[in-house]
Amino acid sequence: MFIAGEYAVVEPGHPAIIVAVDQFVTVTLETAENVGSIQSAQFSSLPVRWTRRNNELVLDIRENPFHYVLAAIRLTEKYAHEQNKKLDFYHLKVTSELDNSNGRKYGLGSSGAVTVATVRALSLFYKLDLTEKEIFKLSSLAHLDVQGNGSCGDIAASCYGGWIAFSTFDHDWVNEQSQKQTLTELLQATWPKLMIQPLTVPKKLRLLIGWTGSPASTSDLVDQVNQSKEVQETAYQEFLQESKICVETMISGFQSENISLIQNQIRKNRHLLQRLTSITGVAIETPALKKLCDLAENYGGSSKSSGAGGGDCGIVLFKQKSGILPLMSSWEKEGITPLPLHVYFYGKQEKDESKR
Repeated sequence: MFIAGEYAVVEPGHPAIIVAVDQFVTVTLETAENVGSIQSAQFSSLPVRWTRRNNELVLDIRENPFHYVLAAIRLTEKYAHEQNKKLDFYHLKVTSELDNSNGRKYGLGSSGAVTVATVRALSLFYKLDLTEKEIFKLSSLAHLDVQGNGSCGDIAASCYGGWIAFSTFDHDWVNEQSQKQTLTELLQATWPKLMIQPLTVPKKLRLLIGWTGSPASTSDLVDQVNQSKEVQETAYQEFLQESKICVETMISGFQSENISLIQNQIRKNRHLLQRLTSITGVAIETPALKKLCDLAENYGGSSKSSGAGGGDCGIVLFKQKSGILPLMSSWEKEGITPLPLHVYFYGKQEKDESKR
């Protein structure tokens, strides 16, 4: 979940605060002979079979729904090949908790999570001993290979867990270096402007997440903002600068355990996103998200949309537990679902299974 810094975070060096929650994508690998398969209940109960041609994974159908998984496989196996690992066959299975029982998306970064889980599972399978930062870099390369935009903040949260301060890397530099360096060299290089900093959370800080039931496409919304920002470039640059100051101030609030300062910056960030809507014409805070946030303010919380907006989720930060239950009741009367999510700090994973 994005807590603050949305949209500005797609620009290198502009920070956001992100939190990992306890909903998982699980990727499991099982050794196979001669023919492998990929399976996900999200797309079909039947597995998609694959074989190899010149060390490349080749599906036996032209159209497939596993773009992020395949990009993660291609890059991780490229790295494994550079480490002189023998590429093998396996059955890969994906299960997800990131949708509700009717299959509707909560907007919890499922594409980023499945990318990270696939890279981590293959790292275990091939005994690559990848660090968290190397998993982040591989996953980011795979994710951008498919989506083409975005900050990769959801990938950072899926890699590191907990609360993090994050700013994305210089994408142009990475793309340029990927043409000049081996994948091994690229993973070992320092990526300009990349920041991933774990945050210590004040003890009395409480996070509540609400779901409007209206899914939104992050990549589409980011594209719309990118297309519109050129019209008012000066105003957009002011938004970026003010967002950076806002989030950096919020980070200092975490460091000093000043919850009031954090809450005030949440409110400021909400206003900045509303201003971005006036600059670009992209509706980030929908009427349902506005209702979610306004109700939260009535009960002593500080609230804003989370992520790309346009639907999906909003977040609320409280100083303590009081106000949370009355707010949840008010939300439910308005058709807003309080999600039973908690911050997740990653522990030790099973040998051949990765939850992210």
